[in-house]
Amino acid sequence: MGNAESTPALPFRIPNSTFRILMYRASDFAYTLPPSLIAQDPLPDRGASRLLILDRTTGAIRHGRFTDIVDLVAPGDVLALNVSRVIPARLHGMRDAGSGMRGPGGKAELLLVRELSDGTWLAMGHPGGKLKPGRRVTLGPDSTAEIVEALGGGLRRVRFVGPLDASATLAKYGEVPLPPYIRRAPRPEDRERYQTVYAAHDGSVAAPTAGLHFTRDLLDRLRDKGVALAELDLHVGPGTFKPVESDDLGRHRMHDESYRLSERAARIINQRRAAGGRVWAVGTTVVRTLETLAGEGGHISPGAGETRLFIHPPYPFRAVDRLLTNFHLPRSTLLMLVCAFGGYENVMRAYGEAIEQRYRFYSYGDAMAIV
Repeated sequence: MGNAESTPALPFRIPNSTFRILMYRASDFAYTLPPSLIAQDPLPDRGASRLLILDRTTGAIRHGRFTDIVDLVAPGDVLALNVSRVIPARLHGMRDAGSGMRGPGGKAELLLVRELSDGTWLAMGHPGGKLKPGRRVTLGPDSTAEIVEALGGGLRRVRFVGPLDASATLAKYGEVPLPPYIRRAPRPEDRERYQTVYAAHDGSVAAPTAGLHFTRDLLDRLRDKGVALAELDLHVGPGTFKPVESDDLGRHRMHDESYRLSERAARIINQRRAAGGRVWAVGTTVVRTLETLAGEGGHISPGAGETRLFIHPPYPFRAVDRLLTNFHLPRSTLLMLVCAFGGYENVMRAYGEAIEQRYRFYSYGDAMAIV
């Protein structure tokens, strides 16, 4: 990101009447953001964020407050929520020196991603070059992790070999895995604020941030209005922060992320949509889950599994009618998904206006509704 504080001209291409862009490259989703607009802290009140409202048909933009969501969502609509809970997945320790070496090997960090069927864990480690198979990281006097296998892409398989298992280690030593663009140490209040009020099932290493704006009162007001709530899980992995390195989008590979949608939630979504209601996806994680499970005509089937679905323009959406989301990093798969839903030119122009209007960006920042 650049350091200029002046509003940049965003790079987007506007098609003329005889030509539309059908193939985009990662560089088309680059933009420059003044560092001062990257939110470092949540607002005191979850619902006090600003809300940019983008009409994807006309490209018109309105500015409001997040509480306006009660007026935007109509009775008969359904709000789909990702109830995955962020775990304290970041662990700090000391690595051993390795074979033939004496003394401690220096500091190390592990970011647990998810537990595997054999009881080992998928994790990311730093410094990567030092965490080779067989090396151990001491996380405390009662907790040690051993590197079992290097899997590529920065991922490793680790086994907990001390008295504490992974769950107990996270409870005792784990740290809230704040994103790298939040340039401060986690504080105790982040355990509650980097979490949606409806989080229920442990498994994410990053928050489904569109939901961070909701308060229990806002959810109650939506229910009272006649809006249905449908819950699902997509456990967010560290790949959510991974920029698309190849300019050729066809060469990018998404990390697997686990999802689950119950029969009850699928029935609520299908019934509401069949009756003319609209499906509101609260966040890109919800979009990816519903689109993974969508069949002909947008019918949603319940199920559980792992998805590597990469949504970028052009993409034929089947299951989602409205999107509530935050403002995302340049060249990220999240921004590409938003552009696919709202229209590339519309979204990039909206980002330019958000910068001009000094919206707060990223996880603890403001929100956008695409209608």
